[in-house]
Amino acid sequence: QVQLAESGGGLVQAGGSLRLSCASSGRTFSIYAMGWFRQAPGKEREFVSAISQNGVSTYYSDSAKGRFTISRDNVQATVYLQMNNLKPEDTADYYCAARVGSAANWKAGMDYWGKGTMVTVSS
Repeated sequence: QVQLAESGGGLVQAGGSLRLSCASSGRTFSIYAMGWFRQAPGKEREFVSAISQNGVSTYYSDSAKGRFTISRDNVQATVYLQMNNLKPEDTADYYCAARVGSAANWKAGMDYWGKGTMVTVSS
């Protein structure tokens, strides 16, 4: 069991950067694979990125590749999403999520979700 709390969202111009943070509490953070998802208004929630328990393996959507970097600090029990070269189409609510199994199997579902943080990218 884990509780997740996102922060770092905001308003940024196209081409700018934001770093999202997700602080966890509860069970030992390092047992969970972590991921970031986003949901734009009127759209389905979509996968953005995921990271393995030890941080060695990372996964990105095609949109995120080359622009976003996921990382984690198991001592601070925090996962990050560094977002560079932001585009208006990145505008969405961003959610942090955790799963007990492998990050590679994120499509099977996440077990725990944060409440989200809003990212708005202006043109």
